[in-house]
Amino acid sequence: MVTIAVIGSGVIGLTCALELALDGHTVRVVADTPPERTTSAVAGALWFPYHAYPRKRVLGWSAKGLERFTELAGMPGSGVRLETGVMVHRVERPDLDWATGLRVSRPAQRDELPVGAPRGSVLELPLVTMPVYLAWLADRCRESGVAFRTDRLERISEAPAADLVVIATGLRSGALTGDAELVPSRGQVVRVTNPPHAPLTHWMVDGDDPTRLTYVMPHGDVVVCGGTDIDGEWGIHPDPSAEAAILRRVRMAVPALQGARVLSRAVGLRPGAPEVRLARADLDGREVITCYGHGGAGVTLSWGCAAEVCRLVSSS
Repeated sequence: MVTIAVIGSGVIGLTCALELALDGHTVRVVADTPPERTTSAVAGALWFPYHAYPRKRVLGWSAKGLERFTELAGMPGSGVRLETGVMVHRVERPDLDWATGLRVSRPAQRDELPVGAPRGSVLELPLVTMPVYLAWLADRCRESGVAFRTDRLERISEAPAADLVVIATGLRSGALTGDAELVPSRGQVVRVTNPPHAPLTHWMVDGDDPTRLTYVMPHGDVVVCGGTDIDGEWGIHPDPSAEAAILRRVRMAVPALQGARVLSRAVGLRPGAPEVRLARADLDGREVITCYGHGGAGVTLSWGCAAEVCRLVSSS
């Protein structure tokens, strides 16, 4: 058993910390941002391996995530449920390798598709209410002996004394590791009221064309609507014109949202990379395991990548 400092308090950092603690290691999470203010908290959070590479490893990590989220679905306080919805396809032969083995998977009927959508699939996937889930993860970490420290590290050498350092701080990982290939993909969402007279429960994703990315993720009284996917854009303030375009698209796709009141808006910078950085290395005089670059699939890959981090620790 070793002492481990996990840098980052988003879904990747917390999941790694929890799994490492459950393996018997002494774990401390160091972050300058609380979980509820991380990029993870912005996510609509449907289990779906979106913009993450390399494909073979991603599919393996995703399968582990599907297994764990299915176990968590319905667990009081977890914020996870299994929900059916429609994945719109705007290409003739959509890639559905990632959907193999789902309990519900069938072609969508015409009356199940948004207006103008050519085809789609009805799927049952885990849907995660992130503010609830992140709080649940943090509580499980504390119950398992994980300590938390608030601090902003400018270099890996500033991490607390530990046998290993896990770098899981999303987009900031690039500055810590010198990884120039890690770039943001700007995602903007707007949160609206769920119609009280006929609340939405099913999700919808229309994402084959990133210039008109549209998704609707119901979470109780709130519906998370998106979105944008703009590579190389660092701005973190919501763009009113982007919000207006999102609302037009979601209201056209889901007419029940026509009168929904806007509650809040947010921007998250997805950590994009040519492939997920999950490996051991010696950096800045410290022994490190990197775990970042998950693109738009941090939630989806979190349990699988945390399991691999544990294996890398055990293999030392």
